[in-house]
Amino acid sequence: MVQAIRVHATGGPEVLQLDDVVLPPPGDGEVRIRQRAMGLNFIDTYQRSGLYKLASLPAVLGMEGAGDVVATGAGVTDFKLGDRVAYSTELGGYAEERNIRADRIVPLPDAISYETAAAMMLQGMTVRYLFRETFDVGPKTVMLFHAAAGGVGLIACQWAKALGATMIGTVGSPDKADLARAHGCAHVIEYRHENFVERVREITNGQGCDVVYDSIGRDTFPASLDCLKPKGLWVSFGNASGPVPPFDLTHLKGSLFATRPSLMAYTATAQQLRANAADLFAEVIAGRIAVRVNQTYELAEAAQAHRDLEGRKTTGSSILVA
Repeated sequence: MVQAIRVHATGGPEVLQLDDVVLPPPGDGEVRIRQRAMGLNFIDTYQRSGLYKLASLPAVLGMEGAGDVVATGAGVTDFKLGDRVAYSTELGGYAEERNIRADRIVPLPDAISYETAAAMMLQGMTVRYLFRETFDVGPKTVMLFHAAAGGVGLIACQWAKALGATMIGTVGSPDKADLARAHGCAHVIEYRHENFVERVREITNGQGCDVVYDSIGRDTFPASLDCLKPKGLWVSFGNASGPVPPFDLTHLKGSLFATRPSLMAYTATAQQLRANAADLFAEVIAGRIAVRVNQTYELAEAAQAHRDLEGRKTTGSSILVA
């Protein structure tokens, strides 16, 4: 038996239940991981609430983690007992141990701790595909990045700076503004008392941004589109305030482009997954990106962790430990 946080019915944080679960031996092509740390992300709250539908109930939440291989199934040749590994995009993370397909995990370098890996796999690989594939960010890029002091945002601040790009970030408080600046955000807008569209126009001398990265959703749409220069790209990759409502294509005035990407699509194959993770690990090991684990919760405290995340009481990354 292992302990796991399961959802038996969708709803608020109170539906997160600590259960004793029978874990079968790993199947063909699978490994079992003794988890040392598990990541906490907004997608977990979407699945818990029912915004993103779970395939079946009860379900173990959690999309990323890190730990040690403690058993292998038939046909597994890339990993052995004792290997340090990490993963992302695979449901079932809120547990002491879990089984997972071997093609969905990556080797974890000794230079990176379990806690750092669990805090950055989903968030860091998200920034990697946003900056290297969804839009090719470089020294001439001017971007708007919403929620710049969140877990994804603080990694984005550092990666944008490393690439020489100009990042404009939105935050909700002076403390978060200081945090974003400290991580390399060139311009910070406190959206609670500043109009971010007007400020973007001021900062860019009326030119607008090449790309807007929007994980907020309803509250920042359609204003985010007004921050783009002609032929700019709006990247909607989250729904922290609720989903973007259906809209008419005439909103994309100025020949704008819009996309709704996902990490799962950009890491669909083992090769894509390992290439993405390798780039992220290289940035961290080189010291260009530091991952801040600002909140740590016991596995049994998952409900409180969700309350804090949804209440925007967190900064940087949050993890669960078992």
